Amino acid sequence: MESASSSSSSPAEDSDLLYEHYSFTADKGQTPLRVDKFLMARIEKVTRSKIQQAAKAGSIFVGSQAVKANYKIKGGEIVKVLFTHPPYENLLVPEAIPLSIVYEDEAVVVLDKPAGLVVHPGHGNYSGTLLNGLLHHFEQLPKNSNNRPGLVHRIDKDTSGLLVVAKTEEAMTHLAQQFFEKSSQRKYLALVWGDFNSDSGTIQGAIGRHPKNRLQMTVFEDNSQGKEAVTHYRVVERFGYVTLIECQLETGRTHQIRAHMKYLGHTLFNDARYGGDKLLKGTNFTKYKQFVENCFSLLPRQALHAKTLGFVHPKTGASMHFDAPLPADFESVLQKWRHYAQHKKL
Repeated sequence: MESASSSSSSPAEDSDLLYEHYSFTADKGQTPLRVDKFLMARIEKVTRSKIQQAAKAGSIFVGSQAVKANYKIKGGEIVKVLFTHPPYENLLVPEAIPLSIVYEDEAVVVLDKPAGLVVHPGHGNYSGTLLNGLLHHFEQLPKNSNNRPGLVHRIDKDTSGLLVVAKTEEAMTHLAQQFFEKSSQRKYLALVWGDFNSDSGTIQGAIGRHPKNRLQMTVFEDNSQGKEAVTHYRVVERFGYVTLIECQLETGRTHQIRAHMKYLGHTLFNDARYGGDKLLKGTNFTKYKQFVENCFSLLPRQALHAKTLGFVHPKTGASMHFDAPLPADFESVLQKWRHYAQHKKL
């Protein structure tokens, strides 16, 4: 089998040999940047040497041309990584993973996803995902624009809560349109560090990949560097050093609540990726530090739960609304903070 090692190779010409693993479009305001550094900032859990090996193998393309690792990416250019084998995450295998089904009919399924369960296969998580479980429980799920069966939207691995899955092509199209038009309703509960001056507010800031920490998303004031994102929030309960808030999403960007809250200075409680797993507010007393550590142990993840989900049924036109109670780990930490806020002896 031939490889795409020649600089004149075209992805279109070799489509029967090559499979697309990654595709990124450089922001319009992108200053010239080496393609290996560009990809390092966008692909999780990859080393620079692996990217450079891919370039040597002729597997990195800008447009139709294979490029070397030192090629300078400019704004608007499309970078693709192509290999002769399919992406492992596309090799979907049904697995007998239990699903918490909240509602099901012939068109849709609403699930309550537990924290710790990855929604779909990706780099480093090729099995044991929610999608593997869906393929075991349901046959012939329609594929979304990313060729992922049934999935209309997603939530992070360590976020718990509600997801809707499409069972028919009609349902997929109808639900995807609702999410695109921002007519679906999604509300999250989040425990965040710090107190708020006001009882409610709106965060409007474009979200894109952090230029220095590729595992994080960050907020940009210039929309050319990210995608528009809008989060409405209101205070539900104040505990002094932390606050329980409800967030309503207008958009559904990657890590939207996590990035927006960090931008506000209210990082999610125990969100390790964004620095919330450290003592960000409070006293230096040993008992208080131990109290927070105990809370981290009870809730070993970011304190974020997709509590409510609303949409118009794709077949009947009825308004559907679902509510998922807080999981035990989240509820137990709230109880500890309530007790602390009432007594304040630590």
